[in-house]
Amino acid sequence: MDTKGHTIILASGSPRRQQFFKEMKIPFIKKVIPVEESFPSTLSGSAIAEYIVTQKANAFKDTIKDNEIIITADTIVWHQNKCLGKPTSIQNAEEILKTLSDDTHQVITAVGFLQKETWECINVVSEVTFGPVSKKAIQEYIATGSPMDKAGAYGIQDLFGTLYIDSISGSYTNIIGLPVPHVYKKLQEIIKINHLKKSS
Repeated sequence: MDTKGHTIILASGSPRRQQFFKEMKIPFIKKVIPVEESFPSTLSGSAIAEYIVTQKANAFKDTIKDNEIIITADTIVWHQNKCLGKPTSIQNAEEILKTLSDDTHQVITAVGFLQKETWECINVVSEVTFGPVSKKAIQEYIATGSPMDKAGAYGIQDLFGTLYIDSISGSYTNIIGLPVPHVYKKLQEIIKINHLKKSS
């Protein structure tokens, strides 16, 4: 992608998001400012992801330069009116996966685009349906360590996802952590608008 003089800053430590940016051929700088990923209890669903993404972007507001676009992202799993983030312990991971077994949940990713004068946020919702998963299969998966850094305690790209997810609806890359087509399109749009403004 031709960034037309823009510096793209990916404010995410996620290796999966970084890989997507490399695959999209978007030159970027990784810069993460840690923020507490808490949210008001009154929020639900996509509003939670959007709130966290806004908090992540706010950390850059005082230092952002004219030609920079800061991209922040957050993925949550929404199930039975609860937000399931990354597991806090092995026991918590087991509890989360038990609730997801033989049921459908939503994976919501919000992505924010911060510029010096503007702020935009998009969110994408995918649905995932698990078939029944045995306690033994859950424990074996947790023993690999893979669930511990993932919202909802699983990665769709892991063998566990391949074996036990019956169906998905919506963006597959969104479930991994970044709705790639939506981000690519929005970034192209922003760069084009900025380029036209400079040219006029």
